[in-house]
Amino acid sequence: MKKVKYFYNTQTLKYEKLVVSVRVKILRILGFLSAAIVTGILFLSVAYRFLESPKEKFLRQDIESMKEEYDGLKNRMAEMKTSLDELQHRDNEIYRVIFEAAPIADSVRAGKSAKEEENTELAGKPNNEIIAASSKMLAELGNRMKAQQKSYLQIEDLIKNKQKMLASIPAIQPVSNKDLDRIASGFGYRIDPIYKTMKFHSGLDFTAPSGTPIYATGDGTIEEASLSDVGYGNHVVVNHGYGYKSLYGHMVRMKVKRGQQVKRGDVLGWVGSTGKSTGPHCHYEVMKNGSKVDPVYFFYNDLTPEQFDRMLKIARSGNQSFD
Repeated sequence: MKKVKYFYNTQTLKYEKLVVSVRVKILRILGFLSAAIVTGILFLSVAYRFLESPKEKFLRQDIESMKEEYDGLKNRMAEMKTSLDELQHRDNEIYRVIFEAAPIADSVRAGKSAKEEENTELAGKPNNEIIAASSKMLAELGNRMKAQQKSYLQIEDLIKNKQKMLASIPAIQPVSNKDLDRIASGFGYRIDPIYKTMKFHSGLDFTAPSGTPIYATGDGTIEEASLSDVGYGNHVVVNHGYGYKSLYGHMVRMKVKRGQQVKRGDVLGWVGSTGKSTGPHCHYEVMKNGSKVDPVYFFYNDLTPEQFDRMLKIARSGNQSFD
């Protein structure tokens, strides 16, 4: 039953029934609704700020999962980079140096600057883009690993050919010289025996009686066997492969012909004084990749360290050449 309210009217000195106008009722209802709406908004604000919705919980779990995955990717990349740097260092600085093979270019391996650019590009990106970029980096690291594996296969082939290479590179003296008393002139600027001026001497002169055997200093193929009255005179050029060649000049007679295969120690011909020569001797040269180099560094197969030191001193003396 609806309660009826009364109020005391001081004018009539009586209790009268309280009658609320429609306008007041409407205002009261609007006030209540306004308060309820404001309270609801405040509650929702607090709830959204401090309480997670199901969607937010799912997103948070997804972000945490992506962070864990990204950390795993970073660790894998760091491990792969460390391993790859070590492999590249060994490949370029050790293995390829031993076999005198050209190092792999940085552009093939993707150098340091490229890696730094990749890492810089990740800064400030959303997690999903970071993971995508990291996956791309892993794929590129994998490609570098494949390139490195291919390089090791090449080195394996070099190892298989190492014995052949060692047999081919010039490593002995071209004439018998146990007492080291046959070197008459070394590599470098020497006095020309004819013009008496300083001239670059591109080999070693070994004095010996005419008819002394001249030996191949390494395995190879006869590239040239020429008869001549000038320059090197009757001379032989052996192509040893691997960028090495050797020349033997001023022979009195040759035993080999062009295209013939020879082994280290085979007789190529005999000492003479043909061509531009002032006496019987063998002019010996070593060429590496087209450049003439000092032959004294290619006698390691038949000299002790003490003999090699003595030969260096003899070869470096500034005496007159024989050609």
